Amino acid sequence: QVQLIESGGGLVQAGGSLRLSCAASGRTFSSYAMGWFRQAPGKERDFVAGISASGGSTYHANSVEGRFTISRDNAKNTVYLQMNSLKPEDTAVYYCAAHPVLFPTRVLVTTGDYDYWGQGTQVTVSS
Repeated sequence: QVQLIESGGGLVQAGGSLRLSCAASGRTFSSYAMGWFRQAPGKERDFVAGISASGGSTYHANSVEGRFTISRDNAKNTVYLQMNSLKPEDTAVYYCAAHPVLFPTRVLVTTGDYDYWGQGTQVTVSS
């Protein structure tokens, strides 16, 4: 089992940047595919970005492509989400997710793919 703790959320003006971090417990972090999702009030939880266990493969939602970048440091058991050119519509609670995989290049993109979730961190972008 893995525990996930997100950090780095906050209030930022439109056009600004934030970097979210997700620290994972356990010694098998490098065996987990990781993802970031977000949920705005009254809306479903949406996929933002995913990264393979090896870190060599990534996938970003169309809505954030070119602005957000997911990365990971397996030595630090941490996955990141660099968010640039933030827009008010990016306002949401951002969640980190993890799932153990057999294939280190696999990227997971739906909520049902993931077994483990963090508690979320609020990101608010003002106009």
